[in-house]
Amino acid sequence: MAKGLCLNGCKRPGQGAEGPRKRRKADGGGAGLDPEEKSCRLSAALLGEDSEISQEQLYELLKYAALGRCHNAAQPSWCHIYHQSHLAGVVVVVLHEMSQLHFYRFYLQFKHLRKVFRHRFTLAPSANFPVSLYGEGTNLKPQSTPQGLTSTSSECITKSSDLQCDPIIQRYGAKKQGLTSYTLTLEEQEKNGYPIEGSPKSKGYISTECDQQRTDSSPLFGLDCEMCVTAKGNEVTRVSLVDAQGQCLLNELVKPESRVVNYCTRFSGVTKKMLLPVKTRLSDIQTRLKEMLPHDAVLVGHSLNFDLQALEMIHPSVIDTSLLFARSEGRRFKLKFLAKAVLGKEIQSEQKLGHDPTEDARAALELAQFFIEQGPTKVAELNLEMLLTAEKLAEVSQNKAVLQPQGCEFQEQLNEPPPILQRALEDVPLSKFSIIQFTLGPEYLASHLHAGLHEKVRSKLTDMLTIYAGPFEENFCMKSVKKEFGRCGPIQSLTVVTETFQPYVCIQYQVLEAAQLAVECLNGAEVAGSCIKVQRPVTAAMLDCNVLIKELELDVENEGVIYVAGLKNSLTETDLQEEFSQLKDLETLFLPKDLQSGKHRNCCFLKFQKTQSAVDALEAINGWTMKGSELRSRNALAPGHLWRWIWQMSYSNGKQGKHIFYEKMEQLCDSEQDLRKKVKKLDHRIKKLYRSLQNNTLCVVLFPGVNRSGFKFGCTPLK
Repeated sequence: MAKGLCLNGCKRPGQGAEGPRKRRKADGGGAGLDPEEKSCRLSAALLGEDSEISQEQLYELLKYAALGRCHNAAQPSWCHIYHQSHLAGVVVVVLHEMSQLHFYRFYLQFKHLRKVFRHRFTLAPSANFPVSLYGEGTNLKPQSTPQGLTSTSSECITKSSDLQCDPIIQRYGAKKQGLTSYTLTLEEQEKNGYPIEGSPKSKGYISTECDQQRTDSSPLFGLDCEMCVTAKGNEVTRVSLVDAQGQCLLNELVKPESRVVNYCTRFSGVTKKMLLPVKTRLSDIQTRLKEMLPHDAVLVGHSLNFDLQALEMIHPSVIDTSLLFARSEGRRFKLKFLAKAVLGKEIQSEQKLGHDPTEDARAALELAQFFIEQGPTKVAELNLEMLLTAEKLAEVSQNKAVLQPQGCEFQEQLNEPPPILQRALEDVPLSKFSIIQFTLGPEYLASHLHAGLHEKVRSKLTDMLTIYAGPFEENFCMKSVKKEFGRCGPIQSLTVVTETFQPYVCIQYQVLEAAQLAVECLNGAEVAGSCIKVQRPVTAAMLDCNVLIKELELDVENEGVIYVAGLKNSLTETDLQEEFSQLKDLETLFLPKDLQSGKHRNCCFLKFQKTQSAVDALEAINGWTMKGSELRSRNALAPGHLWRWIWQMSYSNGKQGKHIFYEKMEQLCDSEQDLRKKVKKLDHRIKKLYRSLQNNTLCVVLFPGVNRSGFKFGCTPLK
């Protein structure tokens, strides 16, 4: 059974409405995406026979995704990754014991997988595929406990030569420096929304009057505020200040001046009842802060700009830990994650009502102290991006109530990646690889169940490729019928149905588009002197045929691709390139060939750079005459890897499978119904997993197959 691979390209930054500013601070906050920032993108213009790739080509992709040009890695020969330097990581999802058979048998159930993962390929079989993928003696038994942030994987071991692309090293250099090197400049404060002296946005704000020149021995103070939403906007409800030793100097509730609209209790922990007896106002806090802070004080906080805005205060020297621990593309780590990954501390516990500002202020202060004492190189060696990916994947795996269907096991494996991935890890230890493995359980892997699924898929594909046309007159001309229906695409077989009162013809095509085109164009038409009806077989398996056809047509793989039939056999690919060259934005032409004879069929596929260009081409081609033959066209239904697989399925010997299928009919029906539910839940899990990934993550889904002889490859647009 064919192996498959689905590629996401890259998960791109999503566009969402901004919540209250304090909530953005609690979630890692920071400035929005710069319109000029570049996101990663994968392009793979493979069509037809080219939709099969080798394991070496898969390795090329993973190696370049991990290394990029800064490590002299070459672009893959068969696809292109744009803006690789912004790639956050690589996640490989392995769906054990599942193949292309399962993907298309449960095509409607894989709703998210087929809509998000835009690129799909067949991975060429190898003589010893399990070993090449998993390695000799690899233990594939799923583990119940995923890796945490304390993983000792080789991914955490870094070399100084590998750190040059790290955003922290690029910003601060590799050498240790004093604290003044990490305070924000005036320009950086202005860019990140800090209150600035003389700025119109800071009109009426109070200065801390800490105007003495800072040195590397200036005292650090951690500051954090909790806010609520009032008729005026965001106002302070609680303030905490800690000194360099972590001692709490201030922890006060503050009564807002305006009417409270939302206490934001989920984040602030402050309730209406708590504020009722409070007399302290913002002006009181401003006065106390001015009195407490020495003239050379350096304030430390996480997204501290929001705190100072809420306090309506201006302070000239700040260290912002959300910016200190630099990431690419303006993204920021959450304070909770940094505290756990860097300090080994758990803060902002879900068991507590809201955040503790003293705890947050102390965490931000200790993070800044760690950075200053250890230096940028030590911080970069923590490989925080990889740890964040591991944490998010662990969160997905542990959310059993939402993600784990009963009987569907899960494994996250970071320490023993397959050899294909291990090669890239050996080349660059900073590679951010995570491997997620799913299995449906042994009860769904019995040979008779697999044979039954195979026979069901083969039978349904045969029905979808088959149409019935008629009625005809007794002495109708079969040659005329074959000619007319042959204009819709290559015919596999054509037989006369004699069981009916008037003759009908059963026509089986070689491609799905041809059968659909015949139904759409010839139903109600006059053929061989008779007005005929064209329809597909009416069986239980075909009741959802129209739904399946519509979903195939809308599949992201078929965007901008059209099917053209009615070509003369004498036409060559060069002739077609010349004839279709006048069509706008034509990217690729694929001329299918018979896998036995090697001769091309009387149809082709055209892929356009823009969807609208494909729509325009459809209108132009229908009715177009080429070398005396009238063409017919419609939107494509089957990508290259699918039509090739259909051809193999159509010619496969299904006798043994058929015998087992009928022998175990009752058992198969029950098992398949259960399997259909589990596949739907599995698709939901993949959806949750995908949403948990960082933006600009390359995600690969592998379908190794039951006997490991084939493999389906897929990749979505890079997240």
